[in-house]
Amino acid sequence: MFGGPFPDVIGDDFHLTPHTSYGTQKAMCEHLLADYSRRGFLDGVGLRLPAICVRPAPPNKAASAFFSSIIREPLVGQEAILPVPDSVLHTHASPRAAVGFLLQAAALSPEQLGLRINLTMPGVCCTVAEQIEALRRVAGDRAVALIRRAADPLVARIVGGWPHRFDPRRALSLGFTVESSFDDIIRIHIEDELGGKIAI
Repeated sequence: MFGGPFPDVIGDDFHLTPHTSYGTQKAMCEHLLADYSRRGFLDGVGLRLPAICVRPAPPNKAASAFFSSIIREPLVGQEAILPVPDSVLHTHASPRAAVGFLLQAAALSPEQLGLRINLTMPGVCCTVAEQIEALRRVAGDRAVALIRRAADPLVARIVGGWPHRFDPRRALSLGFTVESSFDDIIRIHIEDELGGKIAI
């Protein structure tokens, strides 16, 4: 829902000028949530999540699916396709962190939120190359060898139009927390989804 051109870091006050219908729908929902809360129809809080990674489900057709699959599949001894350059930068949080975001949000009072009830969540910002190096540190070279590069210009174009680094100072000031490294995100996936063991 953020429209470019983007600064290097998106702050809490960056404007909403979506370039896609998907982004427009997100922005509309934020405005409706804020309006309904203002009018007393509900007590709302909106969370702008980073990419949730590593997702436990099988690969899907979402443009962002590779962020998870290049970690998830190698950890169980399967090949993963990487459709974008290693230089692609994005912000991530684990499913465990996402649950923490929801619980923290549910505990906030209207007084804490004020009128600006939509919050950008914190995350771990890293390149695809840094994701892969984190996989190497956690699972070794055999896991990394299962990543096959197969460029997909459409996916690269879609992902290249997304903002990638955020300054979520409001969320941090309200007590929201996230992992400190992508290594931690991988270890959480191993603990929560693989019973603490990897297949390779």
